[in-house]
Amino acid sequence: MKEKDMGTFANPIKDGGADPWMIFKDGTYYYTQTTGKDISVWQTHSIEAIGTAERRVVWTPPQEGPMSRSIWAPELHALQGKWYIYFAADDGKNENHRMYVLESEGEDPFGPYRVKGNIGDRTNKWAIDGTVLQKEDGSLYFIWSGWEGDVNVSQKLYIARMSNPWTIEGERVEIACPEYDWETIGDPKVLEGPQVLLHEDRIHIVYSASGSWTDDYCLGLLSARKDTDVLDPASWSKWPEPVFRRTSDVFGPGHCSFARSPDGSEHWIVYHAAKHQGAGWKRNVRAQRFDWTADGRPVFGEPVSPGTPLQKPSGAMVEHR
Repeated sequence: MKEKDMGTFANPIKDGGADPWMIFKDGTYYYTQTTGKDISVWQTHSIEAIGTAERRVVWTPPQEGPMSRSIWAPELHALQGKWYIYFAADDGKNENHRMYVLESEGEDPFGPYRVKGNIGDRTNKWAIDGTVLQKEDGSLYFIWSGWEGDVNVSQKLYIARMSNPWTIEGERVEIACPEYDWETIGDPKVLEGPQVLLHEDRIHIVYSASGSWTDDYCLGLLSARKDTDVLDPASWSKWPEPVFRRTSDVFGPGHCSFARSPDGSEHWIVYHAAKHQGAGWKRNVRAQRFDWTADGRPVFGEPVSPGTPLQKPSGAMVEHR
C-alpha cells in the first residue's frame, strides 16, 4: 500500500556519487550518475529516496576501444518513443574524450540498449557533458562542453542542431566561455555540465563553472527566449554572478539536474557537492527545492547545510509492505 509521506529528509540523499541526472516519467523517477565503469539506472517514486533505490546496470563498456574508459556524466532522455543515454568516454587518454549515445530497443528505460555511436559535429573535438534541448516544435539541439582546438586550454559551451536523437547536423556554435572571475578558478578554465531548464517563455541553461576539483565549483546561468534562434550566440544572455555557490559548510556545489515534485507543484534541483572542504572529487548527491523570480529566472538560494531537515517533495509516496 502507498500513502503520502509528509515527513522530512536531510542532505546528502546519496552518499557517494557525481554528475546526478534525474528524469520523471509516468510516475517514476529514473536516475543515473557517473560510476566510471558502467552506466547504471536507478528508479524510485520520490526524489530524496534515490540513495536506497533499485539499481540496474544497463550498459557495460567494451574492454578496449574509444568508449572503453572514463565513462562520465550519463544522461537518460525520453525522445521520439525511445530512451537515449548520452555519455562521455575515452580509450584511457583524456584528450580522446568524445560523446556517445545508446538507444533503447523498446520503451523500457532499463533497456536493453544498443550503441548508436559517437555523436559529434564536423570538427569532432574533445567533448563531455552532452545534453539535449527539445523545443516546443519538436526540434532537437545538442549542448555540450568542449575544447575549441586539440589542447586543454579551456572548456566552452557549444550547441548544434540535431537531425535525430543520435546525429548532429550543421556546425557547432559557441554560446559561452569562461570569462568572469568566478568562472576561471583553477587551470584549465572550465564551463561544463550544461542543463536545460524550461520555464514560461524562457530557455535556461544552468552550467557548472571553474574547476570541479576546487571548493569554488559553482553554477552559472544562460538564458534565451523560446522564440529566438538558439543557434545565434546573440540570443543568449549570461547572468553576471553565480546562481549557486559555496557556503561556509558546503563546498563545490555543481553539475545539477532538475525535477518536479511527484504532484508537479514544486521545482527541485539535484546536484553534487564535495564531501568536505578540500575533498576535490570525493562528492555526494543532494537535493533541495527552488523558486522563480517574477520575470522567470530560477532562484536556487544557498546550498542547504548537511543534516538540515527539509520537507519532502510534495506528493511523495512511501511504500508499506
